[in-house]
Amino acid sequence: MTLAQVASRALLGMAAPPVAVEVHLSPGLPGFTIVGLPEAEVREARDRVRSALINSGLGFPSNKRIVVNLAPADLPKESGRFDLPIAIGLLAALGAVPQDRLADHVFAGELSLSGELRPVRGALAMACGMRGGSPPARLVLPAASATEAALAAGGTVIGAPHLNAVVAYLLGHDGDARTVAPAAPEADAGNGLDMADVRGHGAVKRALEIAAAGGHHVLMVGPPGSGKSMLAQRFAGLLPPLDVERALESAAVLSLVGRFDPTQWGRPVTRSPHHTASAVALVGGGSSADIRPGEISLAHQGVLFLDELPEFDRSVLESLREPLETGRIHLSRAARQAEFPARFQLVAAMNPCPCGDLGHPARACRCTPDQVARYQGRISGPLLDRIDIQIEVGVVDPDTLLQLPPGEPSAAIAARVAAAAVLRMQRQGRANALLAGAALDTHCALGAETAAFFARAMQRLSWSARGAHRVLRLARTIADLAGSGPIGLQDLAEAMQLRRALGRG
Repeated sequence: MTLAQVASRALLGMAAPPVAVEVHLSPGLPGFTIVGLPEAEVREARDRVRSALINSGLGFPSNKRIVVNLAPADLPKESGRFDLPIAIGLLAALGAVPQDRLADHVFAGELSLSGELRPVRGALAMACGMRGGSPPARLVLPAASATEAALAAGGTVIGAPHLNAVVAYLLGHDGDARTVAPAAPEADAGNGLDMADVRGHGAVKRALEIAAAGGHHVLMVGPPGSGKSMLAQRFAGLLPPLDVERALESAAVLSLVGRFDPTQWGRPVTRSPHHTASAVALVGGGSSADIRPGEISLAHQGVLFLDELPEFDRSVLESLREPLETGRIHLSRAARQAEFPARFQLVAAMNPCPCGDLGHPARACRCTPDQVARYQGRISGPLLDRIDIQIEVGVVDPDTLLQLPPGEPSAAIAARVAAAAVLRMQRQGRANALLAGAALDTHCALGAETAAFFARAMQRLSWSARGAHRVLRLARTIADLAGSGPIGLQDLAEAMQLRRALGRG
């Protein structure tokens, strides 16, 4: 047989559209052509596949004209993931492996010149995209990618270290190709960052506890050296562990850029891009053939920490507004569109003024009122309106700091957060920060006295409806942490105090 077809998968955002790798051998002037909208790295597969087949002792039809078609032709193909299916297709066209053994198999993997299989980006996302197929396909991958892909638990995943191992498997011989069992990896003991390291700042720690319990976004405002970054770096340790589905979502996005770390399975990640990051780096982008997730998607089900918030470009910050509301980001290019999840918790930090000393107990601020207003005005009202908690972080006197005992450990705070999370999941099945519409009216209902107090506060502070709803959600979380049912006046008053760091509601 001189014609063979092998199934593979491409990546388009979080989707894994099927690709049929068709290989045809014919007499004529020897050549090796790949068609079907291949990018440069796919066209280079010609040389990798030729060398891998020869060095593996499998032979190469150097006296034939070889045409490889990657269908559908209008779907751009990128990366070296098609090396393995092209090589298997060539062997099937030569009759070296039986064509019928390729049925219900999907192949992906990059080949070295010696025939070793190298890991591919997005193996877990590919496996997730194949879940629900009938019958379930067998996914053949490099051994380094197979363990990751098996987490999807949607079918059989076979890992092989070398091209020869894949050929032996297809011929029914014993070899190094192994079926990988789906098993969650063992997470390590953590990054060693604990809230006990932070002395003082009781009010800020309370605000972070509320944020963790309800899924609320946080902005910390304070002079340099007050501890904002130290607190933010320890925030993820307060969050409840991710359940299997949410851990899989987070891992699948990280897999798209080769950043999935099995030792962090089930633990919310923290992403902290530098303030020089572009809008594309933050929200994602790339070419039509290779649309990749940005930092907001890599932080999915975790924490996005933006330090020096006003130093980010204004357009970059404004690009956060829609994902903060919807939890998704839709990217459009000339010929392709891709959608990525972006349900993250924003933790931001900033100085109160350009020199940073506004409100410092020992240093005088050198900024004029206009400079302070312009600096704080770099954060637009609509964006600030979407940040539930805005808290001041004061400077602790050095003498006092040395005398303070260690802070409360993260484990103790996380236990209270987990108890509050159980309450709200039993009540409404989602984070308090996501309550909207009828669910907000039902679960954040106020008594007559509390409602009257809140109405007067809204009028006096000129809050938008969005800002008022965020205060109600905060009050709901505070009541959950206290283990109480309805929102009380004390819960509402504390929630209102968490929205005034910059003097804007």
